[in-house]
Amino acid sequence: EIDVSTDTIAARVLQTTAQTVPRFASGEIRSSLFGATDDAGIPDAVAVQLAEIFSGVIDFHRGLRKGDRFWLVYEQNLRDGDVVSTGRVIAAEFRNGDATHSAYWFQPSGQRGAYYNADGKSLQRQFLMSPLEFSRVTSGFSTARFHPVLQEWRAHRGVDYGAPSGTRVRATADGVVETAGYSGGYGNLVVIRHGNTYSTAYGHLSGFGPGIRRGSRVGQGDTIGYVGATGLATGPHLHYEFRVNGTQIDPRAARVAEAAPLIGDSRRAFEQQRAVALRQIGFARQTLVANFE
Repeated sequence: EIDVSTDTIAARVLQTTAQTVPRFASGEIRSSLFGATDDAGIPDAVAVQLAEIFSGVIDFHRGLRKGDRFWLVYEQNLRDGDVVSTGRVIAAEFRNGDATHSAYWFQPSGQRGAYYNADGKSLQRQFLMSPLEFSRVTSGFSTARFHPVLQEWRAHRGVDYGAPSGTRVRATADGVVETAGYSGGYGNLVVIRHGNTYSTAYGHLSGFGPGIRRGSRVGQGDTIGYVGATGLATGPHLHYEFRVNGTQIDPRAARVAEAAPLIGDSRRAFEQQRAVALRQIGFARQTLVANFE
């Protein structure tokens, strides 16, 4: 604070109080996730977290239905009573069709924090369900598809995601880059090896992510390239393949190992924290009722 009420200028530092409080929110899908979160006044940063949390169990490109509902509790950072930013999602529930998925943030002693379902199983999967955060599927996995460039019927052993040029493409799992360069009809292509059995391929890229080259290590969610239309492509999109021992399979049919559930002291601590979160989700449910009354 600066005081200029006298002949001299005096300055002093004022201490302001920072506080983190829970915020309860809910919404209903009518067209898209972001449309629902906008209607509910939920910040985009929180909406992105919500999609990331459930990305291993909900396909946000093809699996959302009108009438799906969600409830969540997230951190809101205040300073002198004013909202200055949002923080982490603490707990969430998402009813997708006939299934209801839950997520609770928990940090076991001496470990990194993560989201767990009601049974104490980590929601983080070895593979994300999609290499793009948000897009539309333009062509699915098929043994016979009419190729728009070659004008002939041939197998389409991958999934195409339509998105604007430059949209970031993320690695669906931890791994090592096996290929990063131009490859015929694939155009700019990245292939990532995930252990001895699995690999994923990302084609038609406009360019590669920072540090992406043969032999480089990537983590799940890292940017490995950007959507483009290189190679045999009629417009910007990502061609994504999931391979098992070198053979392309439908990503939706892939079965990979899940993380082990919490046990012992960690499980007991989680259950105590989950009980608090369930009460908070109850408050979030009341907000949805209020929105539709």
